Parts: sequence; structure tokens; C-alpha cells
Amino acid sequence: MNVQDVVKKITWLGHDVIRLEGSTVVYFDPYQISTTRPADLILVSHDHFDHCSPEDVEKIQKSHTTIVTDASSAKKLKGDVRVVAPGDRLQVKGVDIEVVPAYNTNKEFHPKAAAMLAFVVNLDGVRYYHAGDTDFIPEMKNLKVDVAFLPVSGTYVMTADEAVEAARTIKPKLAIPMHYGAIVGSEDDAVRFKKALAGQVDVVILSKQTQ
Repeated sequence: MNVQDVVKKITWLGHDVIRLEGSTVVYFDPYQISTTRPADLILVSHDHFDHCSPEDVEKIQKSHTTIVTDASSAKKLKGDVRVVAPGDRLQVKGVDIEVVPAYNTNKEFHPKAAAMLAFVVNLDGVRYYHAGDTDFIPEMKNLKVDVAFLPVSGTYVMTADEAVEAARTIKPKLAIPMHYGAIVGSEDDAVRFKKALAGQVDVVILSKQTQ
């Protein structure tokens, strides 16, 4: 995997919003976006307003768009919605999707019992992990991924220091920090994450894009 080539296919649209562009255009957790670039596939991790935002989904949803999400979020969305739970595997539009858990271990915002989601997506031979809203959890030890999008802000998710431990455990070829700059956290968290992993895991801090 050429890290530079892969980074060119990734757009960070703020908070937890990631767009992957390849043979399929994939969005994760669209929220407060201004882009109208159509989505082939939208993955929604859970039903909190800053992850499941129907008005933002509508900006990129077309007749051919498929949404993959949990049962609670599905009630808020319309169109071709596939309901999944942790442990599920499916293929949509040529993209292999593994649904994995996301939950808090030392706070109550995202309880394990709520079965909120994270995703491992195989797009054009690259395995991307979007961690959703999570702490550093034991299930991360089993992940085999090339790129990991990890929250770093603390408060509702793991802190930058906890995300460093997650990255060391997952050992992706590339780690990209997210979940900062919108509700909680700042670029300082992303920088701390990157500095702590120097020489261990490649980290790219993406600039927020609007389109």
C-alpha cells in the first residue's frame, strides 16, 4: 500500500465525517457538511445527532445510494437502508463491510449494550477502519486494517493518549485522527496523537475540507 496514493482518496469533512473515493464513493457519519458530491454508500455508526443527521444524509443521498447503519439510526433515515449489528458482514456495491463494535469503557455515552457500530471497509483492496464513537476496546486487537480513523478528543470518546494505545495495538499502515474541532477537542489533540506515534505508526492529520 502506497500511503501517499491512499491519502489522496480520503477527504475529512470535519468531526467524524470521512469520504473515500475509489470505484465506490463512501461516506461515514455525514454531519454539518456543505458538499453535495453524491454518495454510493453511506455508513452511519449510531443515532447520536452528530453522526446520524438526516438533513446531511439528504445532501449526498441519490436514488442509487445505500445506507448501512444500526436499527436505531435506520428509523430516522429513508431510502435503501440496510440494518446491521456488530459481527455482521455484507457486501454492498462491490465493497466488503465488516461491522465491529464501538463503545465506552469508562463513561456512559456509548454503552456496549447499545450495540453501536464501527466499520471495516475493503475498498479497492485497501482496508479502512472507521472507529465510530469508542474507547480503546479489546476487540481492536483482532483488527487487520491498512488505515485507521480514530477519535482523539476525549469526553465522549477516547483521549489522544488512549487513541495512541489503540493505534499501537491495531498497527495500521496509516492512522488518521478524527472527532475534534466540531463539538469537543481541537487540532492539539490530533498533533499530540501524531507526535506520540512518531516512528511507530504513520499519522496524517488531514485539513478539513468543505467539498
